Amino acid sequence: MSTPTSKLRAAILVVSETASRDPSTDKCIPILKDVFEKAGNDQWDVAVTEIVTDNVLAIQKTIRNWTDGPEPINLVVSSGGTGFATKDVTPEAITPLLDRHAPGLVHGMLSTSYAVTPFALMARPVAGTRKQSIIITLPGSPKGAKENLEPVIKLLPHACIQAAGAESRPLHEGGVKKLEKDAGISSAVPSTGGGCGHHHHHHHGPGHSHGHGGHAAVQPHTKPEDRPQSNDPSAGPTRRYRSSPYPMLAVDDALKLIAEHTPAPVVQKVPVNLNLGGSVLAEDVKATEAVPAFRASIVDGYAIKIPASGTFEKGVYPVTIVSHAQAGDVNELKEGELARITTGAPLPPGADAVIMVEDTVLHSQTDDGLEEKEVEILTSEIKAGENVREVGSDVKSGEMILKKGEGITVVGGEFGLLASVGTKEVSIYRRPVVGVLSTGDEIIPHDREGPLRLGEVRDTNRPTLITAARSHHFEVVDLGIASDKPGTLEQTLRTALLKCDLIITSGGVSMGELDLLKPTIERSLGGTIHFGRVNMKPGKPTTFATVPTKAADGTRTTKAIFSLPGNPASAVVCFHLFVLPALHAQAGITPVGLPKVSVVLDEDVRKDRGRPEYHRAFVGFRDGALCASSTGGQRSSRIGSFRGANALLVMPMGEGSVRKGERVEALLMGRVG
Repeated sequence: MSTPTSKLRAAILVVSETASRDPSTDKCIPILKDVFEKAGNDQWDVAVTEIVTDNVLAIQKTIRNWTDGPEPINLVVSSGGTGFATKDVTPEAITPLLDRHAPGLVHGMLSTSYAVTPFALMARPVAGTRKQSIIITLPGSPKGAKENLEPVIKLLPHACIQAAGAESRPLHEGGVKKLEKDAGISSAVPSTGGGCGHHHHHHHGPGHSHGHGGHAAVQPHTKPEDRPQSNDPSAGPTRRYRSSPYPMLAVDDALKLIAEHTPAPVVQKVPVNLNLGGSVLAEDVKATEAVPAFRASIVDGYAIKIPASGTFEKGVYPVTIVSHAQAGDVNELKEGELARITTGAPLPPGADAVIMVEDTVLHSQTDDGLEEKEVEILTSEIKAGENVREVGSDVKSGEMILKKGEGITVVGGEFGLLASVGTKEVSIYRRPVVGVLSTGDEIIPHDREGPLRLGEVRDTNRPTLITAARSHHFEVVDLGIASDKPGTLEQTLRTALLKCDLIITSGGVSMGELDLLKPTIERSLGGTIHFGRVNMKPGKPTTFATVPTKAADGTRTTKAIFSLPGNPASAVVCFHLFVLPALHAQAGITPVGLPKVSVVLDEDVRKDRGRPEYHRAFVGFRDGALCASSTGGQRSSRIGSFRGANALLVMPMGEGSVRKGERVEALLMGRVG
């Protein structure tokens, strides 16, 4: 293979708690750079390096930044976190990111390293492709990383060029011998560049130890590279996944991923009308007019013009003008005259103050007896500006009246304020349109006539989730029931993505051969699954993904898909816990999600030994305190546990029970009784 006209771009990721705190302790980056320079046939440019902690999300975020952008890195090599310590999570972080595995590279690295020390088999390397990039993992020891990279470094340009999209036929002209010659290797064992001849303990140098201690982790008995990313619908049931490839995330970590990857809210200009109720402002609003726009009386009485002396003397004065609140021209008021005026009416030009009607008496009438002719003023204590509402005394023109992020209600005064200053349109965050879909050939409409046939299940999730979304004032599109057939499900989702901003599905996210949502999202729609398992009860297989789509104006965008478990209670819990925060974020609503309160238990509530639990409960006031009682059995299939429930108790994992009278946190789903 001939040398490319431009160098391939490589990235080095060191996974180490110690080096992330003090980068000066890292020895791997300079050694790996040296391998690229001396053994890489002048084909590599180490474009970027990074050091992160032993954290699944940190590892995945860094790699996605390198591989998923418009100019992806050709090769990502990681060092560290591939051992058996409980905190060694690099393989678990990288495996879900891989589109295709490369067991040959893993075998080559292990066999060469095993020739140095049998302890090489204590590493858990993975390798494969993500989009147009190659990813391989190396041990955390600088020497171990070096002796694993050297055997494959001369093979990797060929793999990277193919992964980037080059056609295979021209690359393979001349056969294997030519490929070996161009790569500078022989058909014997690939050159190790001199080897190291050292005992290989697979840990970092000083300050980089990965002996983290803690409890023993559960270990699978198969290698990650031998397991596919998700069930391949075309491979048949014998090749389906036997365990989930997705790391089990804590609820808080799942919520962070949702916050990070939920599409940004869409801003739109809308007219000021009653349809604004429930909207959130996307821009500050300034008053286009002053309120009041004219000098107005705040009482019923008589407008007067105070003479140059500064004192309006009590006495009898003629009534020459009448000013009502309705619009119209008003003549100028002269000194020595009165203008009868009503509350809210504009002061006549020339008027300085208003005398309350209570401080006057009628002196004379017109000849027809229908109007006042003269009125006696009983006080001389009137001052300029008295009983007058000045222009802009409530709101000045140009003054900010509402801030970005504030909600608009039709009962809280926001709409009235906008109307009062003549605002014609405002910028708001468009509320996302929600699509709700059930999956499964066994699912039938809940209202279908006739008895159930063997295996049929009435669709309770779809109407329940539609009702839940609508209760939070989101527009919902009923997407119906999709068949457990790959093409049908793909077409249903593609159609839904054209008209919905966020899609909720239920069912099809477990490990069965017909659970097709994950592979359809990954393989058919080109989406990214950000998490596929959550450490919680109920709702463990909850999945959150984003899918690239094209907007109506032709621009590229992403849309979120939440795939919830098929069990009814699980689906409802996960809607409130995960979907609602995403809907709030897209609608510009803060804070997102359900409100959290502290409650006192009315009874003992048993904890789950394996997972934190979101326990359905009723919360109400008793003696001025918020108290909670369980709604009964909490099986994930038991939708009856939601009867009367207005809250989810956040129950910690553990043995025994949280006792009556103790406090726990609760998420409020409805009004407190």
